[in-house]
Amino acid sequence: MAKRETIVHWFRKGLRIHDNPALTVAVDKVRANPAKYCLRPIFVLDPGIRKWLRVGPNRWRFLQQTLANLDENLRSINSRLYVVRGNPVEVFPKLFADWNVSLLTYEHDIEPYAVKRDSTVEEHARKHRVEVHIEKSHTIFDPEGIVKKNGGKPPLTYQRYATLASACKIPQPLPVPQKLPAKETSPEADEEERKNPSCYDPPTMEELDIDEASMGQCKFPGGESEALRRMNEILSRKAWVCKFEKPNTSPNSLEPSTTVLSPYLKFGCLSVRLFYSRIAETIKGQKHSQPPVSLIGQVMWREFYYCVAAATPNYDKMVGNGICTQIDWDTNKDHLEAWTHGRTGYPFIDAIMRQLRQEGWIHHLARHAVACFLTRGDLWISWEEGQRVFEELLLDADWALNAGNWMWLSASAFFHQYFRVYSPVAFGKKTDPEGKFIKKYVPELARFPAGIIYEPWKANLETQKKLGCIIGKDYPNRIVVHEDISKVNIQRMSAAYKRNKAQKEGGTEEDDSVSSGSGGTPGKKRPSSTGTTAKGKAAPKKRKIEATIEKFLKKK
Repeated sequence: MAKRETIVHWFRKGLRIHDNPALTVAVDKVRANPAKYCLRPIFVLDPGIRKWLRVGPNRWRFLQQTLANLDENLRSINSRLYVVRGNPVEVFPKLFADWNVSLLTYEHDIEPYAVKRDSTVEEHARKHRVEVHIEKSHTIFDPEGIVKKNGGKPPLTYQRYATLASACKIPQPLPVPQKLPAKETSPEADEEERKNPSCYDPPTMEELDIDEASMGQCKFPGGESEALRRMNEILSRKAWVCKFEKPNTSPNSLEPSTTVLSPYLKFGCLSVRLFYSRIAETIKGQKHSQPPVSLIGQVMWREFYYCVAAATPNYDKMVGNGICTQIDWDTNKDHLEAWTHGRTGYPFIDAIMRQLRQEGWIHHLARHAVACFLTRGDLWISWEEGQRVFEELLLDADWALNAGNWMWLSASAFFHQYFRVYSPVAFGKKTDPEGKFIKKYVPELARFPAGIIYEPWKANLETQKKLGCIIGKDYPNRIVVHEDISKVNIQRMSAAYKRNKAQKEGGTEEDDSVSSGSGGTPGKKRPSSTGTTAKGKAAPKKRKIEATIEKFLKKK
């Protein structure tokens, strides 16, 4: 009897069995002819990835839990997960030969590393006469299709993206694939599996070199089952979903004031198409908030960033990135280290960074505060440095969203009202005037009262001693004086914008609507850097912007 052909589904993201088109294609082909085909869903765990990819223990734990849960869910349809150790470009030629593979399916990925890797794997597949089937399901809309609709260029405003997407058909999510024949639980074993029956099991924390005992509480367990449970729980609160507006949630509540579904969407434990359709069902016929601040709006932000990222070379860098303003950022290792580990002397900022390190997640608006502080607001350090720290520590560190948000918050792209700076003191007070969030994550200040906990340096030495925390000894002095340095940095941003405009336009500047963040079209010419029209009159919009900056500086 001829050896059955193996169909391999390759999990990378999309770590789920619901609404997984590429997996469904593989399952359906095996179900149609189980005598000819067997299925092997695989995840390739590259031990070398730890050497070059910054991943903190929280995200490794999330991945480990996700893979274990994926194996459980695959077993529910009479399959299992095969975790293969090694570099994918080296592993696949051997698998193609050893397993008699005839079809490889997987979900499309836009990240540069993945594009290069997948191209190499596809070349190996051609050499081994293996058919490759790719599905696009990590986003609702195909980024390539949106770019084509926009004349071959990525839309650079949310509004433009939303307009283009509104004309596209929204794919309906697929159900969990039907069960495979029972005998699929024991496909033909290869030599390695015969020698060691557990060789393809999901990794343990020990294998990932993570000491779980030294980690904090696992607030957000990984896996498809937890993702679906969390989504269902959230959507059961219909009134909350209908009223949801992102700016009206709290960046410093002791428990999350948003969904915290982002890690599950990042790993593909939850299908974004399913989430979108379920939100739409929940709000149908109800009075509800509108994009961009609604839950539907938040999903569309994710789609927007993916689209721009897919079509922008060097998207996660400043140099060579055509949409990114080139800024003369400083290098200050001490300041970067203080920010990274929550030792800036600003309790609100430090509490956020410590929460991030402990739990792997912080609120979107908290990300705004610390990103602005690191870049244009206070420390004048490149957004690329902040991006690297978030890449390591965030459970939901998503390449497209991480770079996009850092460019936005540093006013390097998308958002250009650089004179609007988050206060590291006043911003947190709005939603947590008593400083409960600070007391939890900066316990040195736990005894400081509401009136002074955001500015502990204002307490005299005698008061500090009574409260059990001496500033400069038990808790650091603030590393910059915000009210002074923010003014300097606004002027530096203004100078950087003028230099960029002059360079891009060969001595002239872009249309003011771009720099003011009002959603103008990049590339339109405007008057020269003198700010005057051909008749010698100051450009009205430029006068308005400069007046706004001047007013802001006076208030500071």
